[in-house]
Amino acid sequence: MLRRFASLALVLVSARPIAAQVARPNTAADRPTLVVMLTIDQMRSDYFDRFKGQLTGGLKRLFDGGAFFTEGYQDHGITETAPGHASTLSGRFPVHTGISTNREGVNTKDAPLVGAPELGASPFRFQGTTLVDWMKAADRTTRFLSVSRKDRGAILPIGWSRGPVFWYSPSTGLMTTSRFYDDTLPTWVNQFNARQIPESYAGKSWKPLLPAASYAEPDSVPVESLGTDYTFPHTLPSDPLAAVTAFVNYPWMDDMTMAFALQGVRELGLGSDSRRTDLLAVSLSSLDAVGHKYGPDSKEVHDFILRLDASLGTFLDSLFALRGQKRIVIALTGDHGMSPFPQLKSTIAANGTARQVTLDPQWAQFKARLVAAGVDSNAVAFDGGLLEVLDTAAFRKAKVNVESAVASFGADAMMVQGVQRADMMSALTRADTTQDRVARRWLHTLDPKGPVKLVVTLTPFSYWANVKYATHGSPHDDDAHVPIVFYGSGIAPGRYGSYSRVVDIAPTLAALLSIKPQQALDGHVLTQAIR
Repeated sequence: MLRRFASLALVLVSARPIAAQVARPNTAADRPTLVVMLTIDQMRSDYFDRFKGQLTGGLKRLFDGGAFFTEGYQDHGITETAPGHASTLSGRFPVHTGISTNREGVNTKDAPLVGAPELGASPFRFQGTTLVDWMKAADRTTRFLSVSRKDRGAILPIGWSRGPVFWYSPSTGLMTTSRFYDDTLPTWVNQFNARQIPESYAGKSWKPLLPAASYAEPDSVPVESLGTDYTFPHTLPSDPLAAVTAFVNYPWMDDMTMAFALQGVRELGLGSDSRRTDLLAVSLSSLDAVGHKYGPDSKEVHDFILRLDASLGTFLDSLFALRGQKRIVIALTGDHGMSPFPQLKSTIAANGTARQVTLDPQWAQFKARLVAAGVDSNAVAFDGGLLEVLDTAAFRKAKVNVESAVASFGADAMMVQGVQRADMMSALTRADTTQDRVARRWLHTLDPKGPVKLVVTLTPFSYWANVKYATHGSPHDDDAHVPIVFYGSGIAPGRYGSYSRVVDIAPTLAALLSIKPQQALDGHVLTQAIR
């Protein structure tokens, strides 16, 4: 297990203290009554330009009518769901939130789910505060709701605040929570679950919205979906129990998530009181499932974006009808981007040689060298490009220098095709992080004084050999580039090309609300977004 020893005292390049920036004056008459944080899982920034000619709904409204930062990034090294969501409303990088990987995210036996058998979840690893904490400190009557298909997508934008936080149980088809938040589900959640929406889709097929000529992508790419079910239509199992599990892989999952969020807004009265500002966090996860299964260049992703655009338009229309558009501010981003399948000819032609890489032989040789030198082979671990030293005492006992030993594995790794770099964390602290994005992103992810001593970065578009589906997770731009959009009350519409980060969202919203963050942040206010 990766143990983080992140210190808030760590100074990171590109971080600016929020206290040095002045929030705009904001009177009660024009202050938003509802802040909506929309996170679209695996949303690449280029999807808007790629499909904009066919967008007519919610995405078009937000991108065209909002402040769209086209050079937005999750500026950290492990571009996964948990670290991405932890940064959205905290204003801090993973090295400061304590959430550096999915594996070290929210799951724990200590917070069992309510009425569902999946592993429990809570923010027990999350460090620090989030926007909702700052809002509650300014006004203790502030209310919030966070919903997602994924537990980490619902939990991490909120942090430690206890309250209405819900996600989907794929074994039961129910929206649930964990006992960290409550021992029972509210009546309105039980009533929503009683509708059995996932079961109602059993046997239904996902078919393209538009005629075949409207899609540039081929519909027969055998590398997709592990070689099965890679052409339209895609049909949910007719058995209701099987359908609720497979439901997460279909666009309808997001439709249900937004319907649940709207019901929560009504039941909890979010945005209904002009004297306070409430928060709604919605994480839409179906694109991640579709992207992993079919890849970012697939016909399925194309059609999914069109469906998301339409359903998001309906959601916004309903929300504005419920609360009034003039008192709502919306932020939208992605928790990470996506890279294409490395074995596709189009990937290789466009991006050079993309490979599937294994370092198993080099790792076996490294561990053999350690054993020969008297170091227990269990003193080290390697996974996902991270070499962790678990037992430094074992090295000291054998009189083996940790840095030199680990560097030898890095040298071996560099001899393997598909490996771009193998960096000692101690060396990254001396890198020019204004120019070296990879070095900067690793330092935004891991404490150089922590147990991870070496990080291996593959060449762009290369995958680890054991990964058979389309994926993300690297510090390269395809995995890090995401949209950053602000829309609504107090926002100055436009397209802005300045480099921006997801950690800038929370301080920008705080400035808009004229509230103070409760700690130093890595993000800064995107002043162009504020009218």
